[in-house]
Amino acid sequence: MLEVSPEYAGQRIDNFLLARLKGVPKTLIYRILRKGEVRVNKGRIKPEYKLQAGDIVRVPPVRVPERDEPVPLAQGLLQRLEASIVFEDKALIVINKPCGIAVHGGSGLNFGVIEAFRQLRPDCKELELVHRLDRDTSGLLMIAKKRSMLRHLHTALRGDGVDKRYMALVRGNWASSIKQVRASLGKSNLRSGERMVEVDEEEGKESVTVFKVLRRFGDFATMVEAKPITGRTHQIRVHTLHAGHCIAGDTKYGDEGFSKEIRDLGGKRLFLHAYMLTVPLPDGSELKLQAPVDEMWAKTVERLSAPI
Repeated sequence: MLEVSPEYAGQRIDNFLLARLKGVPKTLIYRILRKGEVRVNKGRIKPEYKLQAGDIVRVPPVRVPERDEPVPLAQGLLQRLEASIVFEDKALIVINKPCGIAVHGGSGLNFGVIEAFRQLRPDCKELELVHRLDRDTSGLLMIAKKRSMLRHLHTALRGDGVDKRYMALVRGNWASSIKQVRASLGKSNLRSGERMVEVDEEEGKESVTVFKVLRRFGDFATMVEAKPITGRTHQIRVHTLHAGHCIAGDTKYGDEGFSKEIRDLGGKRLFLHAYMLTVPLPDGSELKLQAPVDEMWAKTVERLSAPI
């Protein structure tokens, strides 16, 4: 039995359980929710149920690893993530997440950034991701060390207080006249079970991204800055495709011919990087951060701009 204290009021039951049942597979948590085995005030609830202060949560017996037996992570990965920190204070960590590392475990992965930081910062009992980046997207990622900071940043993200900017290398010569893409997005599942996001003006959610050209590479490619006004899944990747300029290295929404040409230059990654972040802090100050691209990105762009 778990009683919900006031600071967790408004949190979804699935996120509440994911934070408390550390080490229990995500799929198992969703299974017991789906089957109605988790009860709140003796009644069944849905995974999206939002908790109220004083709620009594009953969870069926599930094996939770002892505190001293976390999933062991490779020392090299832990060192790499420790080295990726660009800002840390008593309430917040911001990292320059490397490409290829998931933000959390699941879908066959035992670990992600958040599981690694729970090992790196064992004294921080309230570590939570503030937002997410796709596994193959690199760049600035916020991790709250305190529940109060998590709530503050979620409020800022729901409003327009957080300014996130990405760099993307896209196919073709991006027209300067394309300054904004406004196209509603919806999710669909392919026969293979893979989840895709597509433009769906009838049933999709309103989605807006502002674009600016940073650098041109003739008619072959363009480096653009993308500022998402809304925060939908795969938004930048689908909006660039919708504008006729898919992102290099995008295996889901990209063009294999273009991606192969970039791979031949050494660019074996998705060319989407969260490079700039401005967030309001609870004391009224503003945190402004920039994150450099990795060596593979930098060298590929160098070769791309070299005279033939």
